Amino acid sequence: MSLVFLNWIGAGALALAPFIIETSEGQILAIFGLALLTRQAIANRLWNLVLLNSVGVLGYLTNFIG
Repeated sequence: MSLVFLNWIGAGALALAPFIIETSEGQILAIFGLALLTRQAIANRLWNLVLLNSVGVLGYLTNFIG
């Protein structure tokens, strides 16, 4: 699977997540989207986005777990 395609999947997941973020599915979608976009940020050496995405994943994961 193309890496560019994975970037678009991550962007799509993150675009859909806010509409259902109160649900566990929305939180998983946000975590998944941020994880895919983080690999793109690392490849482009955008360290501020890597940090923001990592904090976002941690925050959504904390809410998801309980």
